[in-house]
Amino acid sequence: MKPALRRLLPSPATAITVSEAYDVQRRPRVDRPWIGLCMVASLDGSVSVDGTSGGLGNANDLEVLLTLRELADIVLVGAGTARGEGYGPPRTPGKRIGVVTNSGGVDLETDLFASGSGFLIAPRTADIDETRVQVIRAGDDRVDLAAGVARLHEVCASVQYVQAEGGPRLNGALLTADLIDELDLTWSPRLVGGYGPRLTTGAAETDRSFELAHLLADDDGFVFSRWVRRAC
Repeated sequence: MKPALRRLLPSPATAITVSEAYDVQRRPRVDRPWIGLCMVASLDGSVSVDGTSGGLGNANDLEVLLTLRELADIVLVGAGTARGEGYGPPRTPGKRIGVVTNSGGVDLETDLFASGSGFLIAPRTADIDETRVQVIRAGDDRVDLAAGVARLHEVCASVQYVQAEGGPRLNGALLTADLIDELDLTWSPRLVGGYGPRLTTGAAETDRSFELAHLLADDDGFVFSRWVRRAC
């Protein structure tokens, strides 16, 4: 049974479901799709334990992730995270998952790609057999994420909302390219130590301002925050 969930902000405090909290209107963009980033972190800032993020979450955190996937038109994930977390075909028929890779060294035999759900965003120099997988080429030696995102309509003509799911290097690249509109961050009530990565890795130093859209908590002590980029 999932722990009871309650909204703390905006007031008044009340019981709420994950769907009620996250199935909300998002500001439409005219230049590109809205991009939300969904992550879980420990109290001391690590986004993984034992090498994966799954060990940090609970049932409500998983429901947040799956709910946002259902709402998104396309899911975006780094190649290392797709491999390490064992990404397979999405539950929703026709949903596409874009895997970002600089090298092109992706196993096309996995269920994600064998199902036709997966596609790649890769630089022009990456050695990929395009007869086996759809590829958006963006950038020369490294992926140009802004250019890749601008071409997502080639995969989903009506794309408006993209759900990014890490890992930290992809998050850092999204931040550097100023492509993060929303951060859906779960705080896990744990201290894990170690040398796990933080939310973003390799990002250029930057300063982007966000505002708190909601704050939820459950009976397990997990805190669920949704942050939205301040309108210019």
